[in-house]
Amino acid sequence: MTTLKKLCVFCGSSSGRDSIYVEEAKALGKYLASEKIQLTYGGGSIGLMGAIANAAYNEGQNRVLGIIPIGLCAREISGETVGEQIQTKDMHERKRLMAENSDGFVALPGGFGTMEELFEVITWQQLGYHKKPIGVLNVNGYFDSLLTFLDEARESGFVSEEARNIVLSDDDAERLIEKMRGYTAPRGVIEQEF
Repeated sequence: MTTLKKLCVFCGSSSGRDSIYVEEAKALGKYLASEKIQLTYGGGSIGLMGAIANAAYNEGQNRVLGIIPIGLCAREISGETVGEQIQTKDMHERKRLMAENSDGFVALPGGFGTMEELFEVITWQQLGYHKKPIGVLNVNGYFDSLLTFLDEARESGFVSEEARNIVLSDDDAERLIEKMRGYTAPRGVIEQEF
């Protein structure tokens, strides 16, 4: 059983075109607050980042840690961080600190940054750098194509069955968190956790 006291969430700095994305980001944030799970996130207050951060913060009743590169700190770019803030010199340091300040990772809908962060933690686990659960909250079928791609990569022999099973998914936040709590990571290529 994986203990989740701190959860890193990757998500868009945009809200998307359908209000369901913001609603589900808020629902996940409220669930984290109700479970007293710290949110570790990218540090902005706009888009889905702002929606989940404000809901998870719960008017100061829950810990929220925003980690943001100094170059993105301008209000017109990312808004204001909700909760505590760590400023980093670059994106590499940001991602390292986000990983160090989490017991697992969830991706909500987002763009290139969200996908890059998601695939990096997947790769880190495949290699053996961590054993933390990784999930995608498949809001409104947003990740259907990605999950199909992962299945096709497995079927084509580019991703092993073990590696494919690294990515957990559900369309319900509470069920996804429960899957993550029950997750056991496969043996990595190397075993060198950070």
